[in-house]
Amino acid sequence: MSKQKKLHPSVKKFKNFVQNNPKIIQEVRNGHSTWQELYEEWYLLGEEDPRWDMFRNEHTVTEEKEEKKSDLISQVMGLLKKIDPNQMQEQLQNVSKTLGAIQGVIAQFQGNKGEQTEEKSNSDNEQPRHPFLFRKD
Repeated sequence: MSKQKKLHPSVKKFKNFVQNNPKIIQEVRNGHSTWQELYEEWYLLGEEDPRWDMFRNEHTVTEEKEEKKSDLISQVMGLLKKIDPNQMQEQLQNVSKTLGAIQGVIAQFQGNKGEQTEEKSNSDNEQPRHPFLFRKD
């Protein structure tokens, strides 16, 4: 017991991590990694890194995913409860009006562009302009 008291807190956390994920022990015993390599990766990457997914028990991984899903669902439900339908309707009307105004502006620009091309084609039929105009002195 006296040895464990002298261990650095991060080493204790790593030991707990290894105990919770026994497949890591098999990784070292099979000679695929060393404890030092695994500790350094754990220290740098953290426990939640995807690198450790292959060592986790499937039960643990699915529990974590379910907890995250339930947290997200509860947050969404909380937000939905706070929404006022009247305010939502007003916001949608404002967005609709804004989109209509933008469409009107775009239509005006497209209409002006069409008129300009017609004028240009009409002026081309009259007399071509000379690029160099010389005058006699």
